[in-house]
Amino acid sequence: MSDGTTTIGRSASRRSARSAWVPWAYLAPAILLYGAFLLFPLGRAAQFSLFAWDGLGASTFVGLDNYVEILDDPRLREAFWHALVLVFFYAVLPLGIGLLLASLLTRAQVRGLGFFRSVIFLPQVIAMVVVAVTWRQIYAPDGPLNGFLRMIGLGALARPWLGDYTFTLPAVGLIGTWVCTGLVTVLLMAGMSRVPRELYEAARLDGSGPVREFFAITLPMVRGEITVALTLTIVAALKTFDLVYVTTSGGPGTSTTVPSFEIYRRAFQLGEVGVATAVGVVLTLIVFAINAVVNMIGDRE
Repeated sequence: MSDGTTTIGRSASRRSARSAWVPWAYLAPAILLYGAFLLFPLGRAAQFSLFAWDGLGASTFVGLDNYVEILDDPRLREAFWHALVLVFFYAVLPLGIGLLLASLLTRAQVRGLGFFRSVIFLPQVIAMVVVAVTWRQIYAPDGPLNGFLRMIGLGALARPWLGDYTFTLPAVGLIGTWVCTGLVTVLLMAGMSRVPRELYEAARLDGSGPVREFFAITLPMVRGEITVALTLTIVAALKTFDLVYVTTSGGPGTSTTVPSFEIYRRAFQLGEVGVATAVGVVLTLIVFAINAVVNMIGDRE
């Protein structure tokens, strides 16, 4: 009897061990593709960042010197600071505007809500190069923005917006705000539409006003959508390249240079592939760290 029980137990253990590998067998193709197209190139980039190489000739191992140059080079430090400033325009400002628009549109039960949603989301489907060219014309010294300021008697505020050292970075950032606000608003509207109406009715019976309803009910219920919106917009801010390249090319001077533009400049204009890949690795780590913090906060109960 004991031998039979032992045999049955061993068979069950073998079946359990085999079944434990079944999920990994299903995941194996995805893991292989992920490793081949993401992890392997990232590892190669980290390897290149340890060498001084012009992209064509022989390379020389320099260890962490390329990373030390990022800390020592004022232009590279400034580029990372500009990227963090753009996070405000790409993520924080659109989140505030998106919360306001989504709350108003959802609460007011506006007719043609689908049309408004499509219009708000429209900037997301326009190629960024087209957006950059359009806004470059708007910001031109003789463009519509300055023309409007002169028309309403504020001509003293008119300026070459993309040629002014003080206002160029905010001007570029506001383009990012215009692009990202629609995405954030649509995500938040989707979350708010799933909030049970009974919660609002109960809050009104308790004497709560619209502002208290927003902070007590709406905001906690769309925490997941806020996390997704911040993740997408922060990544967009930190990796922005085409917008800066088309509108200002990092100028005037270095007032709008960003890490992605510096990667392009170092690798393809200066032939410093090692430094360029080091900047890319540092940028990847910053993106990962910021979004890890955002998701940790968003997932917290």
